[in-house]
Amino acid sequence: MSGSLARSDRDDVARARTDGALETLVGYNLKRAYMLFQTDFRETMGDDGLTPRSFSALSLVVERPGITQSDVSRCLGIERSGLVAMIDDLERRGHLRRVPVPGDRRVQALQATPDGCAAYDRMLAEVRAHEARVLATLDADERETLVTLLRKLRTARKDQGE
Repeated sequence: MSGSLARSDRDDVARARTDGALETLVGYNLKRAYMLFQTDFRETMGDDGLTPRSFSALSLVVERPGITQSDVSRCLGIERSGLVAMIDDLERRGHLRRVPVPGDRRVQALQATPDGCAAYDRMLAEVRAHEARVLATLDADERETLVTLLRKLRTARKDQGE
């Protein structure tokens, strides 16, 4: 069949022409979906709420007591220098504190405060409700598949050293 497109390929081309090429691109659809998530997340958290990145950092600190700032940076895939302001904000809010690591004065571990743990529990419930709203058009199996595929993409890049 050289020179001619298979039926499914012709259908994809026709769909791209009617929907626009952007509608067929994964990156475009991921970005648009992220914009929906981000907007609803910010509305859920309110004006004084945490950003998605700050919430993620607090989550790691609550779930892994004593994690270092460098480890948080690696887990979230952000520059350590960008993390400092985020940790400062979480500390200012009373959600966590820095504690020295015995044997290495250059390293500080992070501990969630009791208020930070309580705030995290409240925020986690709000974030779960936010995700349920944004993903309401997906059934449970589709949500699980989406998370599995996104995790697969994310870990494949990490496994390749990026």
